[in-house]
Amino acid sequence: MSIRDARKFMSAGRPRSHKVGQPDGRELRTAMPPSPKTGHNAASRAEPTERQRYPRLNPTLACDTAFRLVARRRLADLTGNHDATCQGSATALHQMRIALTCLRTAISFFSPMVSDSKRTEITAELKWLHRHLGVVRDLDVAIERLEACNKQASRVSPDHRSWNGKRTESHRHLARALRSARYRRLVKSISGWIEGGPWSTRKGKLPAQQRTSPIAAYSARKLARWQEKLLKKSRKLEKMDTKKRHRLRLLNKKLCYSIEFLEDLYPDKRFSKQPVALKHLRKAQRSLGRLNDNANRQSLTAAMERDGVWASLPFLSAKDEKRLMRTAAKAYRKLAALKSVSDLRRQA
Repeated sequence: MSIRDARKFMSAGRPRSHKVGQPDGRELRTAMPPSPKTGHNAASRAEPTERQRYPRLNPTLACDTAFRLVARRRLADLTGNHDATCQGSATALHQMRIALTCLRTAISFFSPMVSDSKRTEITAELKWLHRHLGVVRDLDVAIERLEACNKQASRVSPDHRSWNGKRTESHRHLARALRSARYRRLVKSISGWIEGGPWSTRKGKLPAQQRTSPIAAYSARKLARWQEKLLKKSRKLEKMDTKKRHRLRLLNKKLCYSIEFLEDLYPDKRFSKQPVALKHLRKAQRSLGRLNDNANRQSLTAAMERDGVWASLPFLSAKDEKRLMRTAAKAYRKLAALKSVSDLRRQA
């Protein structure tokens, strides 16, 4: 799928049906989201929500169909923010990065069902894109922090121009990557792989069972395993160094996004505690995110100073760091007290 085709994915107006070929030759229709080019006036009209645009998940839906629905949504979000990100929008870049992370999470969540000869190549290319987006996003977060401090001090830091210059330079590299043939190949490749990659036609009893397994039963087991892993690692949070804490944050984020894209299953009794679990996970995520942003600011500042630019960004104090870690640890204790893991295990 070319960039032009990807834009059609997000065409303006009311939701349209989009025909997607199934491996068995049938056509599966999904509603496509509106284009960001429709402007403010179109946005002010009654715009369909994500639930209205796309078929909803239900507990008996086969895993292969559920994966396609989830992955299509995230790919549409990704391509829908492409143009605005190229034009320099920090908000669009952030949304594009979230969509990419959600897409990568979906691929991980539905593994090993989607493991095939193309998956390694696709995940590597998604990582390449994530790296480009991450460089500029880290600068945006640092600049936001600098602007907030300037506002509090009622002054403009002389370093502000240097940071904006660095952001402009980094965005130029990002825009080049987003307009490259490599990006277009990636969009076309991931789209084709979602709909009819080798994983969808693998022969054998186990692959067939993985594809046809009901999403509710599979998700209950998967969420339970990921949540158990997160809680086990979180017990050592206050002793973790920056790298280990970052890995914990990524695991927390994966679990958050997984619970979010399974929102349609909440009415099922097996998932009744997941909204509360998500609340605790988000609280931990905010604290871990602030710690990670602080570590990124320190790295960026050191890099700027090596280039001869004095970059005076405020950092968290040791007291603030400890407070944030205690907040995250408390959220994990509340998550463990929910016993949602054992509930999922028992009812799966």
